[in-house]
Amino acid sequence: MALKKEGLVKLIEEELGFPKNRSKELVESVLEIMKQSLEEGEEVKINGFGKFFLIDKKARNGRNPQTGEDVIIEPRRVVSFKFSPQARAKLNSELTSRTTQSGSGAFMKRATRSL
Repeated sequence: MALKKEGLVKLIEEELGFPKNRSKELVESVLEIMKQSLEEGEEVKINGFGKFFLIDKKARNGRNPQTGEDVIIEPRRVVSFKFSPQARAKLNSELTSRTTQSGSGAFMKRATRSL
């Protein structure tokens, strides 16, 4: 199950005690700032979590899988994400402890809240 925008709003509401409309404004504002920064070609670094950055892909040859026809894939810009070493270590330590314990369904909730 994926953590969606509504889930972030609810977590902020529960964890910080903000009203729902204020929590939604906060999430929307942060996402808009991140989007604008990426559109301007800037990296978005969140200390202890990771960074979002752009990769410029060159044009390349490809094939339409339905028809088998050769096509040229246009150059494009994609957003990529890289975990910080701290977040990666925490995620891997959670995974290691999870595999040593039997059936912990609450793992995902703990992992997403602690990141």
